[in-house]
Amino acid sequence: MKTFYNHLHAQHQGKVEMFRGALVPCFEVPARVDHVLAELQRRQLGAVLEPQTFDESALTAIHSPRYLNFLATAWDQWVALDPTHADKDILPSVWPTRTLRTDIEPDNFAAKVGLYSYDAGTPFTSGTWVAAREGAHCALSAAQAVLAGDRAAFALSRPPGHHAGADFFGGYCFLNNAALAAQHLRNAGMHKVAVLDVDYHHGNGTQAIFYDRPDVYFASIHGDPRTEYPFYLGHADETGAGAGLGANLNLPLPRGTDYATWAQALETALAGIAKFDADALVVSLGMDTFEGDPISGFKLTTQDYLRLGERLARAGLPTVFVFEGGYAVDAVGVNAVNVLQGFTSP
Repeated sequence: MKTFYNHLHAQHQGKVEMFRGALVPCFEVPARVDHVLAELQRRQLGAVLEPQTFDESALTAIHSPRYLNFLATAWDQWVALDPTHADKDILPSVWPTRTLRTDIEPDNFAAKVGLYSYDAGTPFTSGTWVAAREGAHCALSAAQAVLAGDRAAFALSRPPGHHAGADFFGGYCFLNNAALAAQHLRNAGMHKVAVLDVDYHHGNGTQAIFYDRPDVYFASIHGDPRTEYPFYLGHADETGAGAGLGANLNLPLPRGTDYATWAQALETALAGIAKFDADALVVSLGMDTFEGDPISGFKLTTQDYLRLGERLARAGLPTVFVFEGGYAVDAVGVNAVNVLQGFTSP
């Protein structure tokens, strides 16, 4: 299996995030990807490659030009306010909610940050845009490899992507890599594509992007949004809208869920994908379902990820894996590569 590695990912390295009323060290750190890369190389599962470069149209297929322009210029705007900002991360502090307008981009920088974000836990750094853009190219390259005939490919990148919407960031995510991969497959002629999100946290950005579309099926297994981030999306009654009605499946589960129960939800998701008759599968591969994850609540074990990979292989679809969350840093490499190992094993 080819892995497309974001060699620029460490340029995005937040200092602090807001967590339960305090600024704390970021949970989303470069070591996450470093451990996965080391484990991939140890097991020699396949070539580790740098991604191709794609033009802006590949990004605007999912993200609004206004939002992309903000991401590309935010750091320069931040430092222009005060040269001492170069030593500080950008964290949002105001948001337009409910009756406030979002159609006009304000001139005030703090207001712009709020316009394009939804939480205070996603620091924007001097290298965020470079890292996120290269990560998007990894996802697009993995999709391109599958289009060229590979059974599967892996986009190993950070920052993650599934919380990013067409025009907003949050949840450590800036560009939605899974959505970009799915759209690339569609643009190349695949009639239907499914996205399966197995991260502990609901992929609210991916759902929002495809919610009214009949050509991309989104299925997510995640912590119950009544108690788990991102809270405001991911309920079972969200099944799509308009032409996309029936093409969205949420399977929220309570804290403490073990693999036996989680695997039942996986069967439901894969049955929905099979009924949809997808031509290809994109997997948002979050590893924060692990029993040792510090900010999540499921009880999957290291061995369970081998079984997950085996089951995904039996779905029989060309598959793009996109790395998402997973914050038990010392274990994330073995767990992620176990999924890939299970998928590729005879």
